[in-house]
Amino acid sequence: MNNTGLLSQLTNEERILVNSEVEKNGKSMVVAYLLAIFFGTLGIHRFYLGKKGSGLAMLLITVLTLGIGVLVTGIWTIVDLFLIPGMIKDNHDSIERSVAESIVSDPQRYDKDFK
Repeated sequence: MNNTGLLSQLTNEERILVNSEVEKNGKSMVVAYLLAIFFGTLGIHRFYLGKKGSGLAMLLITVLTLGIGVLVTGIWTIVDLFLIPGMIKDNHDSIERSVAESIVSDPQRYDKDFK
């Protein structure tokens, strides 16, 4: 989702605050890839990225099939290696939108950060 219209309502200082919140609370691409590479068949990277349902599905497929499901979750992990950048972008956009909406709805709440 595009947050351009929402961000255009903010001052430069407020945009800096939004960006700092995204940096502080956003998911890391490096961490996501490391989790996918080393624990991908268990779905740990999906838990990290907030995709709990599919992470649980990967974990259960691998564990309950006594490892035979690794064939399925291994392919799934390879596909996820291409999907991780989009998942990270969605996470950052969500944080950006949340903080920007909060600032627009109550700008006095954030004035103290700049004084």
